[in-house]
Amino acid sequence: MSKTSPQPSREQFETFANQFLGRDYCIEIICPEFTSLCPKTGQPDFGTLTFRYIPDQLCVELKSLKLYLQTFRSEGIFYENVTNRILDDLVAVLQPRRMTLVAHFTPRGGISSRIAVSHPTGDHLPAF
Repeated sequence: MSKTSPQPSREQFETFANQFLGRDYCIEIICPEFTSLCPKTGQPDFGTLTFRYIPDQLCVELKSLKLYLQTFRSEGIFYENVTNRILDDLVAVLQPRRMTLVAHFTPRGGISSRIAVSHPTGDHLPAF
């Protein structure tokens, strides 16, 4: 009997109410153990995801974020695609005032990649 891995879905996110609606503050979440699969070779890709966002009504619950990210372990997807997909899913659920996701993937063949995507587009939140 084979076990089917869950597919990434924005429905996996749990949220809680932002208690400080009158204040813009930045939440930074660092996930140093992200993995997905190279769609060309099937080899694992490893990266660190850094989320920075200014919440509006909702904040993401961390365990649900972790479980969502783990579903990419068996997903063959390019770096650029996975980074944009994760940002799109989080923005759809949280509707943040601003959000930036930086994905820094470990070297493969002597080349490392860093992808930064933001909502609104191009409005990158700086590192602390």
